[in-house]
Amino acid sequence: MAAAAELTLLEKSLGLSKGNKYSAQGERQIPVLQTNNGPSLTGLTTIAAHLVKQANKEYLLGSTAEEKAIVQQWLEYRVTRVDGHSNKDDIRTLLKDLNSYLEDKVYLTGYNFTLADILLYYGLHRFIRRKLGLGTSSALCEDTAWVLEEPKRASSAAVVTVSGDARQTPSNTIMYDNISSSPLKL
Repeated sequence: MAAAAELTLLEKSLGLSKGNKYSAQGERQIPVLQTNNGPSLTGLTTIAAHLVKQANKEYLLGSTAEEKAIVQQWLEYRVTRVDGHSNKDDIRTLLKDLNSYLEDKVYLTGYNFTLADILLYYGLHRFIRRKLGLGTSSALCEDTAWVLEEPKRASSAAVVTVSGDARQTPSNTIMYDNISSSPLKL
């Protein structure tokens, strides 16, 4: 999905009802948000972080200095590695690497759901549907088991719902499952 669509879904997930207008600049169609209170904001992760702060859900940016750094690391990963891949072999390698990383984690930062999880979810959705020519995540099997299920941590049919403090999310939730264009409930 295009960055503007991702940002619109993020707005809805965060409970923001404004409905910002996004434009795109350059060959890579970098998203731009013109704010009412100052200069325009450029870039997917910059705008997403702004929306999280606007919604007063800053816990999605990390709660400790280390977690904030990990969130930033994965936001950069999303833009540089996930958005940069163009062929099926690159994507399969990327998914295998993520599978290995998430082997002993519930979320990218460990046990706390963050903006990095949301944006990686949206980025992978695009890969699975367009780049690999698959209708749903269930078509991926052995190479990307974490997309389908998290046997030690979650039920494969669960949907992430975060209400209140993200550190108190149930252990039987999963984010990378049955990917749709519906907003996540935060």
